[in-house]
Amino acid sequence: MISITEEIAVPSPPERVWEVISDPSAVVSCIGGAELGPSHDDGSFDGTLAIRFGGLRVKFAARISLDLDESAHEGRLTARGADGQGATRFSAGATFRVVEGGTPGTSEVFCDGEIKLNGKLAKLIESGAGMVVSRMTGEFTEQLVQKCAVAPEEPLTDVSAGPPAVASDTVHTAPARPAGLFARLRAWWAGRRSGRAAQTTPRSKSTSGEALDQGGRR
Repeated sequence: MISITEEIAVPSPPERVWEVISDPSAVVSCIGGAELGPSHDDGSFDGTLAIRFGGLRVKFAARISLDLDESAHEGRLTARGADGQGATRFSAGATFRVVEGGTPGTSEVFCDGEIKLNGKLAKLIESGAGMVVSRMTGEFTEQLVQKCAVAPEEPLTDVSAGPPAVASDTVHTAPARPAGLFARLRAWWAGRRSGRAAQTTPRSKSTSGEALDQGGRR
């Protein structure tokens, strides 16, 4: 049997660490040689893990279940499977918990678990388990710290709403310009007509002169 007891310090708040560590896909991305498979109707999912023991590389396939307690930031993982050749079978169980660290904005992750092996490779794997667990824990911690340091994606800003208004004591309003070619042509023609009307001064005629003029034409 292989026992695992780890305490991981993460320089991120517990809420962020729990968000990552309770997501199977995020956890798998922190483990070298691990891959996440399809999920099942009961909530469990398949996964594989390739581990090197000295000159021997063993790939395990497992059915994994994950139970989470969101309010307590605690979880339990159980897995059963075998290596690719079926020579060694295993069952594993682990609990993990995320708590606030010694300083604000930091966290501690506690993990306790055990792995039971049966089969041809059991003794070989158990003999090298200490070094393998230590190496994998170091790699997992490094990846977890990096992933927790990345803030979750923020919602995109609605570009159609335009830039936010800026308060100002003095507001300069630019004259509106007609949009479009035809609108500009209409504005130009209206301006040209008003300019001609301003240049033309109507002649002033007396009532008598106008009457004579009309009479003369008759």
